Amino acid sequence: MSISSTDHNSALDGSDCRKVMVDQSFFIHLWEDRTRGEQWVPAYDTKRLALLSDEFLRIASNNAVENGQRIFEFKAVQPGTYELIFEKRMGWKFTAEDRRLFRIEAEPPSRN
Repeated sequence: MSISSTDHNSALDGSDCRKVMVDQSFFIHLWEDRTRGEQWVPAYDTKRLALLSDEFLRIASNNAVENGQRIFEFKAVQPGTYELIFEKRMGWKFTAEDRRLFRIEAEPPSRN
């Protein structure tokens, strides 16, 4: 799923803003409980942001619960301001359980 960065989304005005450099990776960490069937699904403009990796770090415990951190690694491909939206999905629901909105401000690489 991808979204366009040309439309302004006023819901992002109060979002988490990340300032990054083009071609340098950045990480988003989100808690996920796979025992409940939770899964974070990202939506972003694939022409401007690239997903480099998507990993799950399970938290060790003495029970059968499988929860932990979902770690997404992205990089900006070109300068600009982009929306990165995560929806917490459950396999049996049509609507998202939760949404996290991020504004990514990608600056050109500094020239030394």
